[in-house]
Amino acid sequence: MDTNTWILVLVVAAVLTVALGAAVVLLVRLVRTRRDLRRAGLPTGPRWVFWGAVAYVVLPTDLMPDPAYFDDIGVLLLALRSMRASSDPLR
Repeated sequence: MDTNTWILVLVVAAVLTVALGAAVVLLVRLVRTRRDLRRAGLPTGPRWVFWGAVAYVVLPTDLMPDPAYFDDIGVLLLALRSMRASSDPLR
Protein backbone atom coordinates (compact mmCIF):
# COMPACT_ATOMS: atom_id res chain seq x y z
CA MET A 1 0.00 0.00 0.00
CA ASP A 2 1.17 3.47 -0.76
CA THR A 3 1.32 6.47 1.56
CA ASN A 4 -2.07 7.90 0.54
CA THR A 5 -3.83 4.65 1.39
CA TRP A 6 -2.25 4.55 4.83
CA ILE A 7 -3.25 8.16 5.46
CA LEU A 8 -6.82 7.33 4.46
CA VAL A 9 -6.86 4.30 6.77
CA LEU A 10 -5.54 6.39 9.66
CA VAL A 11 -8.11 9.16 9.07
CA VAL A 12 -10.98 6.66 8.96
CA ALA A 13 -9.70 4.99 12.14
CA ALA A 14 -9.47 8.38 13.85
CA VAL A 15 -13.05 9.30 12.85
CA LEU A 16 -14.35 5.96 14.12
CA THR A 17 -12.46 6.38 17.39
CA VAL A 18 -13.86 9.88 17.90
CA ALA A 19 -17.42 8.68 17.16
CA LEU A 20 -17.05 5.77 19.59
CA GLY A 21 -15.66 8.14 22.21
CA ALA A 22 -18.61 10.50 21.74
CA ALA A 23 -21.07 7.60 22.12
CA VAL A 24 -19.38 6.46 25.33
CA VAL A 25 -19.35 10.01 26.74
CA LEU A 26 -23.05 10.44 25.96
CA LEU A 27 -23.90 7.06 27.50
CA VAL A 28 -22.09 8.02 30.71
CA ARG A 29 -23.86 11.38 30.69
CA LEU A 30 -27.23 9.69 30.26
CA VAL A 31 -26.61 7.38 33.21
CA ARG A 32 -25.40 10.26 35.39
CA THR A 33 -28.38 12.42 34.45
CA ARG A 34 -30.82 9.68 35.38
CA ARG A 35 -29.03 9.05 38.67
CA ASP A 36 -28.95 12.76 39.53
CA LEU A 37 -32.65 13.22 38.69
CA ARG A 38 -33.60 10.23 40.84
CA ARG A 39 -31.52 11.51 43.77
CA ALA A 40 -33.23 14.90 43.51
CA GLY A 41 -36.64 13.22 43.58
CA LEU A 42 -37.55 14.48 40.10
CA PRO A 43 -39.26 12.29 37.51
CA THR A 44 -36.91 10.74 34.99
CA GLY A 45 -39.53 10.20 32.32
CA PRO A 46 -40.58 6.86 30.93
CA ARG A 47 -38.24 4.06 31.89
CA TRP A 48 -38.32 2.64 28.39
CA VAL A 49 -36.58 5.76 27.04
CA PHE A 50 -33.56 5.24 29.28
CA TRP A 51 -33.35 1.46 28.96
CA GLY A 52 -34.14 1.58 25.25
CA ALA A 53 -31.28 4.00 24.60
CA VAL A 54 -28.86 1.93 26.69
CA ALA A 55 -29.90 -1.28 24.94
CA TYR A 56 -29.62 0.32 21.50
CA VAL A 57 -26.04 1.39 22.20
CA VAL A 58 -24.96 -1.89 23.79
CA LEU A 59 -26.66 -4.39 21.48
CA PRO A 60 -24.86 -5.19 18.22
CA THR A 61 -27.91 -4.68 15.97
CA ASP A 62 -28.61 -1.24 14.52
CA LEU A 63 -31.41 0.38 12.56
CA MET A 64 -28.77 1.95 10.33
CA PRO A 65 -25.86 -0.44 9.88
CA ASP A 66 -22.76 1.70 9.66
CA PRO A 67 -19.19 1.45 10.86
CA ALA A 68 -19.53 4.63 12.92
CA TYR A 69 -21.81 5.29 15.87
CA PHE A 70 -23.77 8.23 14.46
CA ASP A 71 -27.19 6.63 14.96
CA ASP A 72 -26.22 5.59 18.49
CA ILE A 73 -25.20 9.17 19.24
CA GLY A 74 -28.57 10.38 17.94
CA VAL A 75 -30.49 7.92 20.10
CA LEU A 76 -28.52 8.95 23.18
CA LEU A 77 -29.09 12.65 22.48
CA LEU A 78 -32.83 12.08 22.09
CA ALA A 79 -32.96 10.12 25.35
CA LEU A 80 -31.08 12.88 27.19
CA ARG A 81 -33.42 15.49 25.77
CA SER A 82 -36.47 13.45 26.71
CA MET A 83 -35.28 12.91 30.28
CA ARG A 84 -34.45 16.56 30.80
CA ALA A 85 -37.75 17.69 29.30
CA SER A 86 -39.71 15.37 31.59
CA SER A 87 -37.95 16.78 34.64
CA ASP A 88 -38.49 20.42 33.67
CA PRO A 89 -40.42 22.01 36.56
CA LEU A 90 -42.07 24.58 34.26
CA ARG A 91 -44.04 21.88 32.40
